[in-house]
Amino acid sequence: MRRELRIDVDTVHGSYGEFKVLVDGQTVVDGGSLAFLGVLPSARAVLETVRTRLESESSHGRPPN
Repeated sequence: MRRELRIDVDTVHGSYGEFKVLVDGQTVVDGGSLAFLGVLPSARAVLETVRTRLESESSHGRPPN
């Protein structure tokens, strides 16, 4: 995300089988129960979801992080 979206990100280790991506404290991607089995969303899907969320925030007058 740093390279593709040119934003600052924090990586936080969660519990085993947990995969979440948050933007401004709100979950935008949640791996759910499949993450426990090691089935994660693709990097492309995560990037697109975050990009869409950031664009939505900037269009509503909130600056992206």
